[in-house]
Amino acid sequence: MLQGCVPWPDEFVEKYVAEGYWGNITLGEAFDRVAESFPNKEALVFNDERITYRQLKTISDQLAAGFLKSGLKPLDRVIVQLPNISEFVSCYFAFLRIGVTPVMCLPQHRLTEIKYIANQCEAKGYLIPDKISKFNFLELAEEVCREVPSLEKVFVAGQDCPDGYISIKSLLEDNIEEKQISEMLKKNKPSPYEVAVFLLSGGTTGLPKIIPRTHNDYLYTAKITGMHMGVSKYTTYLAIAPLAHNMTLACPGITGVFQRGGKVVLTASTAPDNLCKVIEKEKVTNMGLVPALIISLLNHERRKDYDLSSLVAIVSGGSKLNPEVAKGVKPELGCNLIQQFGMAEGLLTMTDDTSDSDRVTYETIGHPLSPADEVRIVNDDGMEVPVGDIGELLCRGPYTIRGYYKATEHNKKAFTEDGFYKSGDMVRIDPESGYLTIEGRVKDVINRGGEKISAEEIENLILAHPKVKNAAAVAMPDSLLGERCCAYVILKENESLDLTELNVFLSDRKIAKFKLPERLEVVNNFPMTNVGKISKKDLRKDIENKLVN
Repeated sequence: MLQGCVPWPDEFVEKYVAEGYWGNITLGEAFDRVAESFPNKEALVFNDERITYRQLKTISDQLAAGFLKSGLKPLDRVIVQLPNISEFVSCYFAFLRIGVTPVMCLPQHRLTEIKYIANQCEAKGYLIPDKISKFNFLELAEEVCREVPSLEKVFVAGQDCPDGYISIKSLLEDNIEEKQISEMLKKNKPSPYEVAVFLLSGGTTGLPKIIPRTHNDYLYTAKITGMHMGVSKYTTYLAIAPLAHNMTLACPGITGVFQRGGKVVLTASTAPDNLCKVIEKEKVTNMGLVPALIISLLNHERRKDYDLSSLVAIVSGGSKLNPEVAKGVKPELGCNLIQQFGMAEGLLTMTDDTSDSDRVTYETIGHPLSPADEVRIVNDDGMEVPVGDIGELLCRGPYTIRGYYKATEHNKKAFTEDGFYKSGDMVRIDPESGYLTIEGRVKDVINRGGEKISAEEIENLILAHPKVKNAAAVAMPDSLLGERCCAYVILKENESLDLTELNVFLSDRKIAKFKLPERLEVVNNFPMTNVGKISKKDLRKDIENKLVN
């Protein structure tokens, strides 16, 4: 296993293989098996592109050979920062075939995040679009290359590719013989026990931690969620949330849908009118949405102008869905709702849209999906709490990692000695159904529509403002996104500051836009706990009261 990753102990490896959770095949091999069974079936749709399984395999094989010819080799890391376009999918599978590890970053990330992640994983490559809307990724790449010594190659999916960079188009146009491609792929085939992909944590203590997922465990993730959701060759799955998200990538996401011979439809626009158009045109059956998008769809005034009758089920994930919103899905959209709770580190829970009661579907996050999942709910002393009581969720299993990449000291805090991951989620077991219910977070994090914002990171950036004496960032409730960031600040004497000025300052620090505070409260002092810390609980209560009044 790649140095810096924490492997599962041998006895657990043997158990997971013997009991069939790990199939000992790679993600690339799993795709190839389906492609052999459904060569002429549509696999991927993006705008006017309609790509069959055979074509997608051919494209990803060609790209894999091209990446090897460019100088990449197994275990090299490549930062992937693409939107929902077909090149994301073909490059993803190309990397998986040759053991190159894609590091899944968001299009919204900027220099601060990309520089940190690339340095942390010693990235050799960087895969970007040329532009998205008004943002120029080529300029960002120039900055990143100056800041990351290990970075040697920039790959561009787009029309504009400067000298010194490598266009994805040129790799596809390179005339490599089929026999040579086959030999190159065979020679560089990865082990199923090796890291397949790096995901990113929510960054609850600052910048993100890097999460290594192996072929064995990530394939099982996609398989078990796909089975639970009823994915089949008749499924048409709309991928609308960023493909770099765990939910869209493999829960069941594109990986799970491809395993079953289904069709994936890509869109990058979250506008409800676009969503309705794509559902109607492509006869979408399933999609994963964050609560904010579910609310937008339910409230879309032109929704009934479209035929959405093909929808079978919507999976809600990323953040907590309000029960009142959940109740509107079936009568308004005519499809079932599946509540999903998961983490890029591993554990997944889901409700069952075929057998669960309405109350369970609306108010819980379901049960762990794998029979091999081990769950503990503990108090501050690490002791398990009685059923119905609130505690922190700890988990261990065949798709839950044993440690973050190159994070020895942090791993000592994030994992128990016997390998349970401390999720930081406060949960309780519903006494009636035995399902889990989310009650909050141990860690200081703001969950903005599924995007996690570290309060500590934002506070440190605000404290660098010359007018600010002290700062605290807290979550404020929001009916659309669940939570938004509210910044409380104490200013230096005779200073003034408004939200626009603050966010201009923060934007100059080149952070992702979704992290910017959306409300500013200037105060003379902060409420304090009895041990002298800022009372975030009181600040959250304060902003809640102000929003109500």
